[in-house]
Amino acid sequence: MRFMVIVKANQDSEAGVLPDRKILEAMGKFNDELVKAGVMLAGEGLQASSKGVRVKFSGKQRIVRDGPFTESKELIAGFWLWQVRSKDEAIEWLKRAPFDGGTEIELRQVFDESDFSDELLNQVREAEARLGATTAKDGGQ
Repeated sequence: MRFMVIVKANQDSEAGVLPDRKILEAMGKFNDELVKAGVMLAGEGLQASSKGVRVKFSGKQRIVRDGPFTESKELIAGFWLWQVRSKDEAIEWLKRAPFDGGTEIELRQVFDESDFSDELLNQVREAEARLGATTAKDGGQ
C-alpha cells in the first residue's frame, strides 16, 4: 500500500523560513530510517505558496491565480510517499517523525490498481499503450 504523508504549511513555511539545523538533522535521520526500511519512495519540501500558482478550470476557461494563498490550512509545506503493508504501519512510522509544536500531518492512501474494475483498468492500459506508441514515434517529445 502506498500512502501520501502531507505536511501542512504554517506561518514559518509560508514566510520561506527554513527549519533550523537541529530539526533538519532530526528529519535527515528519520528519512534515513525510512529509506533503510524500504518505506520511503519520495519526499520533498515545497516552496512557499507565494512562489506558486493555482489554475481554476471552468468550462473552457483557465484562470491562473498567483500565490500567496490566504487559506493556510489548505496549504502543504512538504510530503512523503511511503510504501507500507498497512495503514497501521504508516501510522506507526508517522508517530516516530520528529515533529512538535502542534504540527498536524495528514495521511492519505494512494489509489492502487485493485481499487478499479478490470474493465476500467483495461481501458487505461490501452490508452497508455497508445500514448507510449505515439511518444516513441515522436522521439519522446
